[in-house]
Amino acid sequence: MRETMEQWMEELLSIEAAGEKMTEKQSRIMKAAIEVFAEKGYAASSTNEIAQRAGVAEGTIFRHYKTKKDLLLSIVAPAMSKLIAPFVLRGFDKVLDVDYDSYEELLRAMIENRIEFLRKHMAVFKILVQEIPFHPELQEQFRKNVLTKVMERLGKIVEKFQAEGKILSLPGTTVIRLTVSVIIGYVLTRTFYGEREDANWDDEREREETISFIVRGLGIK
Repeated sequence: MRETMEQWMEELLSIEAAGEKMTEKQSRIMKAAIEVFAEKGYAASSTNEIAQRAGVAEGTIFRHYKTKKDLLLSIVAPAMSKLIAPFVLRGFDKVLDVDYDSYEELLRAMIENRIEFLRKHMAVFKILVQEIPFHPELQEQFRKNVLTKVMERLGKIVEKFQAEGKILSLPGTTVIRLTVSVIIGYVLTRTFYGEREDANWDDEREREETISFIVRGLGIK
């Protein structure tokens, strides 16, 4: 987790610095805010705690950001398009570029790719999950920079297999929604429950059952 946070913060700070050079205090404030928001979520975070972690007076934060939400948006909104979207899509583009012989092969590649993503970038994922549902500005950024791109790429793959008669003739968005929702359900359960020492989790079986469920449901041949 610490390695991931440092990698994310370094990339975000370099992005901001490329636009308008930040002072040393601004850099500390942003770094502290990223840590606190990722650990506690926006609602449970306070500017006082961020200031303490940054080693500055709370008033220093308000000289640069009018409100706590301004601080959040100054971090997450630009990062969504310049950093978080690439993180979410990083490696996934390679999965979607392969010419698969079957939809089942694609499913296996998607599952493995997303497991690896969560293992490396849990802090990014936590901020996405915690904040997007409550901030329309971030929802729009996510739709524009992540969801639209994924839907477009997956849609072409689905159309290919439907043209070959390998998937039921359902609307492409339906096929993608059913596929992604089942995969996300498996990956999240595996991440937050299956990897616990006390969990009775047979990962190989769960993965195969997940793929079989999608294959049967979509009438994949």
